[in-house]
Amino acid sequence: MQHSDIWQQRMQASTPADRSGDTRTPYQKDKARVLHSAAFRRLQAKTQVMYIGMHDFPRTRLTHSLEASQIGGGLVVHFQQHQTELAESLQLSESLIESLCLAHDIGHPPYGHGGEIALNYMMRHHGGFEGNGQTFRIVTQLETYTADAGMNLCRRTLLGLLKYPVTMHQARRKRLPKDISDFRHLPTRDWLPAKALYDDDSDALKWVLSALCDRDIERLQQFSQQPSEHQHGRSQYKSVDASIMELADDIAYGVHDLEDAIVVGLIQRDRWMAEMYELLQQLESELPEFNAAELTDLLFSAQHYQRKRAIGDLVNRLVTSATLQPYPVTFDDPILQYQALLGPTEHKLLQALKEFIFKFVIRKPEMQIQEFKGQQVVMEIFDALAVDPERLLPENTKQRYQLEKQRLEQGLKGNPYRVIADYLAGMTDAYAARLHQEMFSVNSPPRMTSRF
Repeated sequence: MQHSDIWQQRMQASTPADRSGDTRTPYQKDKARVLHSAAFRRLQAKTQVMYIGMHDFPRTRLTHSLEASQIGGGLVVHFQQHQTELAESLQLSESLIESLCLAHDIGHPPYGHGGEIALNYMMRHHGGFEGNGQTFRIVTQLETYTADAGMNLCRRTLLGLLKYPVTMHQARRKRLPKDISDFRHLPTRDWLPAKALYDDDSDALKWVLSALCDRDIERLQQFSQQPSEHQHGRSQYKSVDASIMELADDIAYGVHDLEDAIVVGLIQRDRWMAEMYELLQQLESELPEFNAAELTDLLFSAQHYQRKRAIGDLVNRLVTSATLQPYPVTFDDPILQYQALLGPTEHKLLQALKEFIFKFVIRKPEMQIQEFKGQQVVMEIFDALAVDPERLLPENTKQRYQLEKQRLEQGLKGNPYRVIADYLAGMTDAYAARLHQEMFSVNSPPRMTSRF
């Protein structure tokens, strides 16, 4: 069997989607499955950086994913033009990278990383919760393109979604923090999830990695930071496709979310000058045709087209600096051997932008208040559902819960609490808020029609 054939295999060999006369490539089909999925559509009402309803201009998870996809496709074209032989030997595909970028955030729960931390706490004794792990679970199991294989994507597409190709029991800290007695007292920094897949989904991970030799699997799952008593481990390697997707995501976050923050007034020129301008001046000697004063004037111009020009220039500068570089260790499979990296100075620029956004947008009190409220909503709903799930869960979800419970009672692999987490993670911000009001408020709106 040829190398490409192995990576284009699907968990279910044949599906009704294999239609007569369909001339699309396997990765074009994967892109279509992501685009038309319910999980992707729900991103339109999930928080990116600024919470839904705070303003009408900023990106949502959906528009962020679309922009990341465009950047990811641009990176592939850049590599094909400037590292042509290597790109051809790696069989880089625009459609594949676009699929990864479109799908990379579909596992994020309502209320952004606040919701993720809340679900991780509620699942602390049941395998944890993490957004990337949930993405893998959606595409391999939950999305209803097939009965039990999710979107049934190609093996290489699934490998490309593995930013952290390890399981929770491998990566999680050895000792969990103490439980809390009141949800309002949750110390969020203590409950950041390990970056990993769920042990519940280890069979799907095993199938994806079965195309690799044992030595490649062992190296792929090595840690740059080993788990300890009080610190999660962090995996070190990923496929070339995953590295391109991650780079596109970082560029979209660091540059486009900067634009949002400026437009809605969360970042003022004086803050930019105080925190960023000195570094930008230092970079002038290292970056061709880069001028800190001109960039600043364009970003904070009263003319929106001037700001758009600056944002486009920043994205172009980052994308065109990227190269495919080999990892310092040797893999037998070439799609594990290379990673996409920015030029050293461009990397420094992007890291500074990301840190600036984190410090002066994400950590702003008004943003943290919204995150705190969202965490309470998620934890309170989960807590209520876990007390009497067969009473409160919608019919389809209840059936999944009962099946997992039966499996567990029979001594088989099962995790009914994972079904509750799946249900909550699939909600949009507004749906979770309405369900919370319906469950806990006397003056609740009429009952919603369930989607699950």
